[in-house]
Amino acid sequence: MTSTILVTGGAGYVGSHTTRLLLDRGYRVVILDNLSTGHIEAIDSRAELVRGDLQDKTQIEAAFKDRDIAGIFHFASNILVGESMEKPWIYLRDNVVSACNLLEVAMAHDVKRFVLSSTANLFDAPDEIPIKAEARIAPGSPYGESKYAIERLLGWMERIYGLASCCLRYFNASGAHPDSTIGEDHHPETHLIPIVLQVALGQRERVTIFGDDYPTVDGTCVRDYVHVLDLAEAHLLAFEAMKDGKSRKYNLGSGSGYTVKQIIDHAVAVSGKPIPYTVGPRRPGDLPVLVADTKKIADELGWQPRNSDLETILETAWNWHLAHPQGYSTPKA
Repeated sequence: MTSTILVTGGAGYVGSHTTRLLLDRGYRVVILDNLSTGHIEAIDSRAELVRGDLQDKTQIEAAFKDRDIAGIFHFASNILVGESMEKPWIYLRDNVVSACNLLEVAMAHDVKRFVLSSTANLFDAPDEIPIKAEARIAPGSPYGESKYAIERLLGWMERIYGLASCCLRYFNASGAHPDSTIGEDHHPETHLIPIVLQVALGQRERVTIFGDDYPTVDGTCVRDYVHVLDLAEAHLLAFEAMKDGKSRKYNLGSGSGYTVKQIIDHAVAVSGKPIPYTVGPRRPGDLPVLVADTKKIADELGWQPRNSDLETILETAWNWHLAHPQGYSTPKA
C-alpha cells in the first residue's frame, strides 16, 4: 500500500523539493501550509494541499481527516536567525507551540515516524571542526534554541508514545531543482548565494562581506553548503530507516566549506556577470569556519551529498534565478 506523508511547510524551499522527491518515489503527500512565507507555485500538482496553521489544532486535524498518515516531515517554522534576536517570542513561543500542537494531534492518530528539519545553529561554539552530530549543543540564537526544544520534545514523544524521530541539522541549504521549476525565494532574502546571484542579475548593487580578517585562506568566513536535493534525499532515507523504530540525529552538509570570496568568484564564473562587493565590519557571533561532519549519516544510511559541489549548487541556483528573476510571481496572501 502506498504510504501517505504529511509535509508541513511543503510550499517552502526545502519542503517543496522534498515533496517532489517523495512523489517521484511513489509516496502520497499531503501538505499543511498557511502560505505565509511559502509559495503556492512551489507545490507539485500531485500533492494535496490543506491550507492551515500549526497554531490551531483544529486546522491540523483537518490534514488528518480521513487519511492514514504514515509519517510527518516537519519543515514549517520561523527560520531567520537575525530576526530571532529581535523578536525572540515568535521563535521561542511560536515554533515550539506549533510543534507541540502538531505532535499532540499526531500522537492521537498513532503516527510512528517523524522527520524534523533542524539546524546547525545548535552549534554556536563548536569544540572541533568539522562538527559531529554528537557535538555539545549550545544554540546561537532563539531560533536555534527553538529547534533544540523541539528535538527534546521528540525525545519525550519516543519515551511516552514510541515515536521514532530523526533530527536533521542542516548547515547551508542551497541550489535549486535542475529543471528550474522550484528554487529559493525568501522575502527578505538573507542567504549568501541568492544575494550574490541577485547582484549578478542587477537587482542589487553589490554584496557586503562582513569581515575579511578571519584566519582563513582569504580572510573571509568559511561555510558548508549542501544542495537542497541532497537534503531531500536525506529526509527520505531517514524516514525509510525508521521502520526499525529507532530515533536518529544527523548533521547535513557537504563536509567541506567555501569562503565568501570563493562563492563570489565561482558565481562570477557561472553567471558571466560582474559581482561587485564591499567589505564591512564583522558581525557579532560569526565564527571563522563552520563545516559539518557527515560521517554518521554516510555510515548508517549511505547518504552522500552527490549534488553539493559548488558548481552544481551555483549552476542550478543561477538557472532558477534566470527563469524566475522575480521569484514566484503570486503576491503573498
